[in-house]
Amino acid sequence: MDYKKSITCLLISLILSPILVYIVLFAAKAAGSTYEMTHGETFIIWLLMAIVINLSLKQK
Repeated sequence: MDYKKSITCLLISLILSPILVYIVLFAAKAAGSTYEMTHGETFIIWLLMAIVINLSLKQK
């Protein structure tokens, strides 16, 4: 098991996750929608997006 590669992928996914969430929120805001999220909702979405990004980075 390559720990260095695993930690790198995890950190990349944790950094990219909020960026992608806010891109989607700003695109929705530009289209006229308004969304308000609590800290708990933001945290859950952040973790779920990190999992999705992490799974997409892994090679099969």
